[in-house]
Amino acid sequence: MRIREMTAEDADAVLSIYAEGIATGHATFESEAPDWAGFDAKRLKQPRLVAVDGEGTVLGWAAASAVSDRCVYGGVAEGTIYIARAARRKGVGRRLLTDFVKAAEDAGIWTLNAGIFAENIASIQLHEACGYRIVGTRKALGKMSYGPKAGQWRDVVLMEHRSQRIGVD
Repeated sequence: MRIREMTAEDADAVLSIYAEGIATGHATFESEAPDWAGFDAKRLKQPRLVAVDGEGTVLGWAAASAVSDRCVYGGVAEGTIYIARAARRKGVGRRLLTDFVKAAEDAGIWTLNAGIFAENIASIQLHEACGYRIVGTRKALGKMSYGPKAGQWRDVVLMEHRSQRIGVD
């Protein structure tokens, strides 16, 4: 497995993995994956990474989104990571998230936020293993519109990774 920058050629695989995550009901409030133009428009140009196997098959992806357009928050982003169903529990997430944090720092991001459904223990543990800390739980942040949790209010654990090398004086 190797980690590389995401390109437009990865669009189908990235969106397919995103759809797999959405189908679990434990990844996002979004009910369907956007088209590539929508995906691209909502994310920063850097960092965007994919994990690929020896044949070049995309196993997972990570990307960042701005949290605010105010200049003081220029180094703060929300990180998102999705792993293909077939690649879960094989170390892909840990390797991808570790490299993503480094790529975010290389791009000048000093704080990465992550919002994770409270029931998604595996994702919370992955983020903790990669240096994130739990900031708190946002109670009943939103109501699910699809899947097995449709109609239920969901708690979201807010996590953050604060760089030890970027944005420190």
